Amino acid sequence: MTEPSAQSIDRLLPLWRQREYMLLWSGQVVTTLGAQTSGIIYPLLILALTGSPAQASWATALRMLPYLLLSLPVGALIDRWDRRRVMLVCHVARGLAVASVPLAMALGHLVVGHIYAVAVLEGALHVFFNIAETASLPRVVPMMQLPQATAQNQAGFAAAGVLGPALGTWLYQAVGRGFPFLFDALSHVVGALAIWRLRSSFAPRAPKVRSSLRADMAEGLGWLWHQRVVRDMALVTCGTNFVQTAIPLLLIVRGKELGADPAQIGLVFSLGGVGAIIGAAIGGAVARRLSFGQAIIGSVAVQAACVPLFLVAGGPWGLGLVYGMIMLLAPVYNVVQFSYRIALIPDGLQGRVNSSFRLIAFLLTPVGATLCGSLLEHFGSSATVAVFAAFYVALALAAGLNPAVRHAAKLPAQA
Repeated sequence: MTEPSAQSIDRLLPLWRQREYMLLWSGQVVTTLGAQTSGIIYPLLILALTGSPAQASWATALRMLPYLLLSLPVGALIDRWDRRRVMLVCHVARGLAVASVPLAMALGHLVVGHIYAVAVLEGALHVFFNIAETASLPRVVPMMQLPQATAQNQAGFAAAGVLGPALGTWLYQAVGRGFPFLFDALSHVVGALAIWRLRSSFAPRAPKVRSSLRADMAEGLGWLWHQRVVRDMALVTCGTNFVQTAIPLLLIVRGKELGADPAQIGLVFSLGGVGAIIGAAIGGAVARRLSFGQAIIGSVAVQAACVPLFLVAGGPWGLGLVYGMIMLLAPVYNVVQFSYRIALIPDGLQGRVNSSFRLIAFLLTPVGATLCGSLLEHFGSSATVAVFAAFYVALALAAGLNPAVRHAAKLPAQA
């Protein structure tokens, strides 16, 4: 990526006037809205079919499993393939996978195994798409605008997080159980059209002759491991994801204990989305005004302090306000660490390094989801909250004591 000169910084177009970025961004916002609309329905549907929180948790765990199995080879392949073509294929395939759920409902043949299969397939396709999209961002946004672009991405995703759960639970209750999945499938059609209209080249830039896929994977993982701040942020993100992946099911079960119906549970997640919008709006300013260490350590510490409050929150509004605070800080954390990381990575290594980062970052997500379901089923919500709160506090202490995080240097574009 070419670093803009000091004289050209003031002439950078606002992101909303940059056609390529806006196409990439808008398509992702629409598909994220679709994913949020159907995402909250998966556990509700499995709970309705089985009555088991443990079985509901497996849908989340299976969706994340492909990250552990595919991240490294997919990252190496993305650096060889045309990233635009990968994103197009993934949109089409994911739309078809999601559409199979309401089709099975209409035919009267929907079983939990089908939902699990869709979760695995969609998770695998998401690995390809997410790594390709992440590697494409520096092709359409100058380095100086990466924090701002990341914040705008987070704001769009947060807005989808507000509308999606409410829309999904309303469709589920008022229109029909299959309609949230139909909406999700339609969102992939819109996303594919946005990607198809991109004019930029996302093909590899004169790749060197590579000896093997294994060597390519080793090069990306090796680069990450020798950049200590990137490596340590992957480990911290692994810990935060371990807790974050458990929170949705925990909120659903806790909400049901407090007498909430599906629409009120949707309200809880929508309040979380409101918090995420606020966090995304301030994320760019936080990245500019605070040091890397202050932003990362502060956001993790406050999130850790919020988790125990799930036990004292009264009703859906209380749960939603606590969740909103956690979600306010999540995009702040993501804007800071993502824009810092992506600015460091050479273009030819974007796919491999980001896939290596994601492999580490998502390593414990299946464990977090299944552990949450098992604890809820056998020990109840109080013990479950206590376990995840204790882990989050330990993680916040570890991040605060990490010298690489505390003293991370400003990048040239940030100075």
